Amino acid sequence: MKEKPCLKEKLRYRFDNLMSKGPGAMIGLLGVLSLIVVVIAGSVYWGFKLSDQGSEPMGIFEGLWQGLMRAMDPGTVAGDVDWVFRIFGLVITLGGIFILSTLIGVLGSGIESKLDELRKGKSKVLETNHTLILGWSSKIFTIISELSIAGENQKRPRIVVLSEMDKVEMEDAIREKVPDIKNMKVVCRSGCPNDLDNLAIVNPHDAKSIIILSPEDGDADSQAIKTILAITNNPNRKKEPYHIVAEIKDEKNLEVAKMVGKDEVELILTDDIFARIMVQTSRQSGLSLVYQELMDYDGDEMYFGYEKSLVGKTFADAIFAYDSSSVMGLQYKDGKVEMNPPMDYVIKEGDQIIAVTEDDDAMVLSNRTNFNISVDAIVDREEEKAGAERTLILGWNLRGPILVRELDEYVAPGSYIKIVSNYDFDNLAMSEMLEGLKNTKVEYSVGETTAREVIDGLDVTSFDNVQVLCYDDKLDIQEADSLTLITLLHLRRISSEKNKDIKIVSEMLDIKNRDLAAVTKVDDFIVSDKLISLLMSQISENKHLMRAFEDLLQSEGSEIYLKPAENYVKLNTKVNFFTLVESARRKSQVAIGYKIAADAHDVDKGFGVVVNPDKNKIVEFSEDDKIIVLAED
Repeated sequence: MKEKPCLKEKLRYRFDNLMSKGPGAMIGLLGVLSLIVVVIAGSVYWGFKLSDQGSEPMGIFEGLWQGLMRAMDPGTVAGDVDWVFRIFGLVITLGGIFILSTLIGVLGSGIESKLDELRKGKSKVLETNHTLILGWSSKIFTIISELSIAGENQKRPRIVVLSEMDKVEMEDAIREKVPDIKNMKVVCRSGCPNDLDNLAIVNPHDAKSIIILSPEDGDADSQAIKTILAITNNPNRKKEPYHIVAEIKDEKNLEVAKMVGKDEVELILTDDIFARIMVQTSRQSGLSLVYQELMDYDGDEMYFGYEKSLVGKTFADAIFAYDSSSVMGLQYKDGKVEMNPPMDYVIKEGDQIIAVTEDDDAMVLSNRTNFNISVDAIVDREEEKAGAERTLILGWNLRGPILVRELDEYVAPGSYIKIVSNYDFDNLAMSEMLEGLKNTKVEYSVGETTAREVIDGLDVTSFDNVQVLCYDDKLDIQEADSLTLITLLHLRRISSEKNKDIKIVSEMLDIKNRDLAAVTKVDDFIVSDKLISLLMSQISENKHLMRAFEDLLQSEGSEIYLKPAENYVKLNTKVNFFTLVESARRKSQVAIGYKIAADAHDVDKGFGVVVNPDKNKIVEFSEDDKIIVLAED
């Protein structure tokens, strides 16, 4: 027969259960025991009429007070004279030492534990209408910086960050990398972004937008997809659609991410976007600066706006309607976006103007009827069609195959690409890359791209353009950029020795290293992470911008080109920018800026690139200057 537990075992079991409830239960128990000691002491003082020598017997309240004082302060008994009074006071004091001291210790431990919990960032965020960033990568610093600029004219802008990093480490890193966040408040919390309990801490259901950053190691895409799923399939999700921006690295995972996120997620295929910008820039230097100007909040960027007075007018009328804003396209009533639509398209009710401007409130109609166009200065010279091109790619990374495929979409048949890298090329991977190429022959070889003898043996000046890629798959950011800089210095040396310009476009990982590389006088740098960060920031503020950038970055339709100024106006002739707009309009193009060749290496002058100039400003163009236009080819 099974023995019944004794009273001692029952009490011990209940005590263990009570202790397992944490410091709160212990504090409660010790508080009750302390109260019992004080009540017993007060009752004894009052009931037995105990008093010190020469003192009157205590009442019940005085007895309770004396019991409390002796329990809390051992020194109180030192003033007692009567021995009975002394002994009883000593008993109360000993009880107080064991119980109240333990209570004070547990209270201190509980407070320390609570402070430690707060330091770890586990408390719930009460912010609403905030931008929520889930995950952590080097892109977060650019995103926070851009959103702080965008939030300057907002009331109480907030960013909430949730990642598995320590809260204090996140806060320290943000303070170091983004010292000026203006009136933006950044709140950090520690936790797994795809854990429902951790996700609830940062209040995703009241966020105005959510940015999901892929981790820099591990299976980044699967983590991003799990996080999307945790938000959209959350049992406590809101009825209204979310506004989520997420980055995907591998095109194979794009379809799954779309299926999970549906219309609530704007997906940025990071490697694909980088490759498209790299290809476009390699064929027309300065283009990455144009994209950076459109994507960042420091200067002019794209805005959508409805203008009732333009309804019934043509798109051609719209591009002349603003002095300090450059119209680029339209968002139709059904949500479709088209950059540089037909000039004779009649704007309808519900259509929105897409324009480059300093701020959304700067899109103000000029109501001008006289544009002071210098008709005599306009020329109608067509640009010669490019023939087959020779491209040299130095360095390699996982974005390389996408870059080659994208380049094949732009170049003429018979073009040639030479790849040199210290990568040990995988034959199967290279075969997959070469499959389906229509216009390009590709050769690749293994070589140290920082070695002088390797660079000298490539006949670099025989290529139309050179692209330098970072080894970011194998090295950390600074080491990869250092190797890129060495390669660029070799190319610069060859250009000087042979007195021949080499058209060079280079990838850079850290924006700070761009200034160091200025000595190489490279035509253009693409800081891939920065461009993606800028794009994510823009789309988090306006999801429709994704359609605009997708239209600009695809090979079909209109794209941004830098075309010779001499094809639009007479050189060395003073004209206003309205004249450039009119000249481009006659070619079914939209002029949005220009590039001055003489300032191509001047950092203070934006490397010569001017986007959205005042259309009344008088400019004069020289040979090699370019006009920035939206055109189909």
